[in-house]
Amino acid sequence: MSARNSFSEYGSVAKTFHWLTALLIFTAFPLGYFANELAHYIQSPDFDGSQDTISRTALLFSLHKTVGVAVFFVALLRILWAISGEKPGLLHPDNKLEALAAEVVHWMLYGSLVAVPLTGWIHHAATTGFAPIFWPFGQSLPFVPKSEKVAHLFGDAHEILVWTLAASLALHIAGALKHHVIDQDSTLRRMLPGSGKMPQPPAQTHSLRPASVALAVFVAVLTVGTFLGEAEEHEHAAADAPDTFESDNSALVDTAESAALSGWKVQTGTLAITITQMGSAVEGQFSDWTATIDFEEPSSPGPAGKVDVTIVIPSLSLGSVTDQAMGADYFDSGTYPTARFEGEVVKTETGYEANGPLTIRDQSVPITLPFELTLEGDQATMNGSTTVNRLDFNIGQGTQDEGTLAFAVGIDVNLTATRAAP
Repeated sequence: MSARNSFSEYGSVAKTFHWLTALLIFTAFPLGYFANELAHYIQSPDFDGSQDTISRTALLFSLHKTVGVAVFFVALLRILWAISGEKPGLLHPDNKLEALAAEVVHWMLYGSLVAVPLTGWIHHAATTGFAPIFWPFGQSLPFVPKSEKVAHLFGDAHEILVWTLAASLALHIAGALKHHVIDQDSTLRRMLPGSGKMPQPPAQTHSLRPASVALAVFVAVLTVGTFLGEAEEHEHAAADAPDTFESDNSALVDTAESAALSGWKVQTGTLAITITQMGSAVEGQFSDWTATIDFEEPSSPGPAGKVDVTIVIPSLSLGSVTDQAMGADYFDSGTYPTARFEGEVVKTETGYEANGPLTIRDQSVPITLPFELTLEGDQATMNGSTTVNRLDFNIGQGTQDEGTLAFAVGIDVNLTATRAAP
């Protein structure tokens, strides 16, 4: 058997690429399915916080991503090999409709084999944490920023294209079986290992029409899929809107009343946390929080004021594990929608710190938040950070292995405030 294709049959290299691709696809599909099922369970109220379940889910996702990257590179090599050599002719080119359908499905398969893993890879690179790709070349991609919007966009595209790949694969298999069982020709046998001499196909020409049709199908599928996905998200957002509080999902500043009481009004600010999951840092931010500040610069070290911060827990964005973090074993945002820090501000010999209880869920734990403060007239800039132990707040009690989820959680606060006029 020749390594290269001929007009009548496929060569050994093309056959190897074909069956290797099939093996990888039929490995990736079940891995992705069971990983998603477990992820949905983890995000449900029924999840008991089992560390084994979380570890199993992460492993399945990592295997799925790793196989997906392998599919991407094998598909590229397969396509390059296909276009560099001769393409075997169709055995029934006179059946115009069937010939067009076969060519379109082939183009759909080629496109999906590249687009599906690529969109999944971009989604992985754009988000943070949870289930790394098993390879030594890092988890990022050039020109792909860490962005929830990018991750969401390509995550949706990946899901839509997975169904496109599944449909194309089903049509491809159905066509091969039709040729083998009904037509009883050599179409399927040409791709089997060790096949003998194949019949010579009739003379024929190939055009770009099937590729154009396949491209139009891709555009239509992505357009319709995106529209339906957005409609479903709007429906879920309306159904899941909380009744206990209102949030505008933007970094909140103090109300006029709180500013009058405290003398300071927050103009801009970020409240961020950093967790370590599966050895990777995952950064997140609360977009909805308020702070009332009572502060007067003392002439010497000592008391300087008070701060009272209220945080809306469901406003947290924490990469791919946001939904998991809201679950009953973690923040349990349905039961405890807010957290609070009430601190006494103290000027020290070297800087400033806020000391007081941080209340998350039903646990209040004293913490110290050291911070730097720059005062310029009626404007103050503050930057502070501290670390807490999640177990002190009964967060993730079911995950006692630091290799899965570290105990330490970093908290970073940055804000700019102005002194309100009397």
